[in-house]
Amino acid sequence: MGRVEGKVVLISGGARGQGEAEARLLAREGASVVIGDLRGELGAKVAAQIGERALYLPLDVRRAADWRRAVNAAQQQFGRLDGLVNNAGISRAGSIEAMPLADYLDVVSVNQVGCFLGMQAAIPALRRAGGGSIVNLSSTAGLQGVAGMGAYCASKFAIRGMTKVAALELGHDGIRVNSVHPGTIDTPMVSGPEFEQVDKAAYFAKQPIPRIGRSEEVASLVLYLISDESAFATGSEFVIDGGVTAGARHEGL
Repeated sequence: MGRVEGKVVLISGGARGQGEAEARLLAREGASVVIGDLRGELGAKVAAQIGERALYLPLDVRRAADWRRAVNAAQQQFGRLDGLVNNAGISRAGSIEAMPLADYLDVVSVNQVGCFLGMQAAIPALRRAGGGSIVNLSSTAGLQGVAGMGAYCASKFAIRGMTKVAALELGHDGIRVNSVHPGTIDTPMVSGPEFEQVDKAAYFAKQPIPRIGRSEEVASLVLYLISDESAFATGSEFVIDGGVTAGARHEGL
């Protein structure tokens, strides 16, 4: 207990899935959390269940004004900002040849631009607090290509690159920036229609750890990166994927 005692952390997409798990775990370990999301009823419910250490507010990550409002709310409610978790994300399936430009831009606007705007808004507050930690949620799709997921891969590769640039720019201010690269995690994002034809049992059986990941497992990694335990880690990629990117496994071996 108390691994992030006294810290204040802003989490985008915190109303459900990975973001919710991150908010709950960080609060249990002593942090105050600001849950930003457009799912108002869900976000308010999570904040109410966490209690006085949590604040929900509407956050459209595509809008700079929303990000400024969220950072200001964190400082007004809890006195400071020590961490940012850029968790919000969406996906759209479709080949590069066939995907409508509007779908591509939707993904880029939420995943890539949202991450950029979040860092931009949080940096001055983190600097005033004497430093802090930014955790950007990328994906294994930010490490390798996935057929049919061109927009998602493009956005997650961009997050990976922005993370490294931010780490270089902010290290002397005491602000660490790292990216987290989950494999397939059991969240609402992988329950959409684009995944209906996927034989999940067969897919996960091929992984070194032959199951789907859990939101709580990603949250534990985020907790480590927000905490002072990771004080010497910045500009790095933390993969949590059941071993799927470790390499190819040949049948019979």
